[in-house]
Amino acid sequence: MDREQARKRIEQLSLELEAHNHRYYVLAAPVISDQEFDRTLKELEALEREWPEFASANSPTQRVGGDITKEFATVAHRFPMLSLSNSYSRQEVADFVARVEKEIGTTMYVMELKYDGVAISLSYKDGELVRGVTRGDGEKGDDITANVRTVGAIPLKLRGDFPNEFEARGEILFMRAQFDKLNAERAKQGLELYANPRNTAAGSLKQQDPKDVARRGLDNFIYTLQGDRLPTRSHFENMRAAHTWGFKTPDPERRFIERTDNVEGIMAFIEHWGQARHGLEMDIDGIVIKVDDLRIQEELGTTAKSPRWAIAYKFQAEQAVTRLNEVTYQVGRTGAITPVANLEPVLLAGTTVKRASLHNADQIAKLDLHIGDHVKVEKGGEIIPKIVGVELDRREAGATHVIFPHRCPECGTDLVRYEGEAQHYCPNEHACPPQIVGRIEHFVGRKMMAIDGLGGGTVAELVREGLIHDVADLYELDKEQLLRLGKGWGEKSAAQLIDGIEASKSIPFEQVLFAIGIRHVGETVAKKIARSVGSMDKLARMQLLELVGIDEVGTVIAQSIIDFFAVQGNRDIVDRLKARGLRMEVEASAAGPVGDKLKGLTFVVSGVFRNFSRDGVKEAIERNGGKVSGSISSKTSFVLAGADMGPAKRTKAEELKVKVIDEDEFTRMINE
Repeated sequence: MDREQARKRIEQLSLELEAHNHRYYVLAAPVISDQEFDRTLKELEALEREWPEFASANSPTQRVGGDITKEFATVAHRFPMLSLSNSYSRQEVADFVARVEKEIGTTMYVMELKYDGVAISLSYKDGELVRGVTRGDGEKGDDITANVRTVGAIPLKLRGDFPNEFEARGEILFMRAQFDKLNAERAKQGLELYANPRNTAAGSLKQQDPKDVARRGLDNFIYTLQGDRLPTRSHFENMRAAHTWGFKTPDPERRFIERTDNVEGIMAFIEHWGQARHGLEMDIDGIVIKVDDLRIQEELGTTAKSPRWAIAYKFQAEQAVTRLNEVTYQVGRTGAITPVANLEPVLLAGTTVKRASLHNADQIAKLDLHIGDHVKVEKGGEIIPKIVGVELDRREAGATHVIFPHRCPECGTDLVRYEGEAQHYCPNEHACPPQIVGRIEHFVGRKMMAIDGLGGGTVAELVREGLIHDVADLYELDKEQLLRLGKGWGEKSAAQLIDGIEASKSIPFEQVLFAIGIRHVGETVAKKIARSVGSMDKLARMQLLELVGIDEVGTVIAQSIIDFFAVQGNRDIVDRLKARGLRMEVEASAAGPVGDKLKGLTFVVSGVFRNFSRDGVKEAIERNGGKVSGSISSKTSFVLAGADMGPAKRTKAEELKVKVIDEDEFTRMINE
């Protein structure tokens, strides 16, 4: 066989094998035997060994595993992978529909199964898989492309008329039969059985050897597409298109996905799968309801964590009964005291539960808990265990009543309970050990200062050894101090940490503000404050009335900011961070032109724009002194309308006599 014959044969075999893969994993309609498939695959493997220049990264041979990956690179998502808001009652679903229709009028909704697996983002370019990334924190995830290629239901090369570049997002999971087969094999070998399909799928995808992943037999369903040039503006139709390209998508004929324009249709879908889900070949834990029109999705927008155009209805959680052995108390980074129930181990929803949250003192009192009680435990959202009741008829005589402590279990300081809050707090923020560790862990996190090499265990070690007592101490560490700690610290790890700390000095001010840990100031609010105020010095001097004038800052957040800077210890830490070179003000290049052309004006943004993303429009308003509101009221100055503005908003604007302007007029306003 000459060179050209080898190239053509490799190409022919690759096409044949991918077609058979598609028929087997996606269509469930194979036309050749496993033995024939294996013979063809071995021929391709032999040719690729002889002619490696013709072997593709997406060759069918990669389905059986490639080279070992020693560590997974962290990759930023082009489009954030947001989590869905969860609901546990049909009324919450009805409320979601009412909110959508109040804002944009009657529309179509898509209902589909909520697969209980591991979220994955698959990037395709020119019809070939180029990357597979886990959800991670929603902004960044782990590149597990080599492992993803082993999943038969994920096409390595697409067919048909597809966009040049897009992302397909879905869930990698185990079918129940494959999971049972895997456990049967482990039982024969005398190995411990895997607890549940979801956790096993997550662990499988982090295996360093793709060959091990290939042997597991994972599956995949795609549930959305992301990209600039998708086939249609309908999510439902895009799923049908994706199926023709080779993806395994929800099957309309089996009612895995449906459309409706009313809440009754949504409830019928929920009712059907509430009963029928136990007969499925894979695990699901709920139903996802989405607005079908992608442009309306864009108009409805997102919160910091979740899309406003979708909601997940979670099925009733499983319950189990077990014994309460004791209650312990954890101290969080903000000083919040969380009671934890330590339980007799019990199997619940596929995992062994030993601990459950009791939330606060009110919850303990409501349950009237006693040590030794037999308690009902369920998983809230089938993830976090919680106690929901007590079997009073089984309570032992003389059982000890659970009493919430009056002093901090870690440092002995008297606890406080702030007006309007359910939790108790330890106010000893600068000397209580768990608060010190917790604040530093928060400070170094990925969305805050993003310091590599500083996990929870490392932070605790540095605090325990007396090298750091607060976040500012991090910037006074040197490599020799770390090397003297001995075990676990070498030249490479010590240098990596010191370099990471130094690199964090370039982190933008808005992340520094989030990192210092002011109560109630989350990621989104920190961005709003940073862009509005401009510097830490100015923020520290602001009064209550000035603070509540910032978008999304109410009296609770404003008072929390004032209380933070009222503490001398906090001011000292901020001063030391500033002296060490951290960014304490918004840089001109990051902020762009800042002015007051829109000062005193409130805008509601609706629709899709030619020259701005929706976030870009809002940023332009705020940089020019204006405020952005999510709903139209008598206080709204203008409605900024793009293409496909919702009819309900236009009607509301007309009723309240609020002026509607277009993108061109807005551009003139900020450029004058």
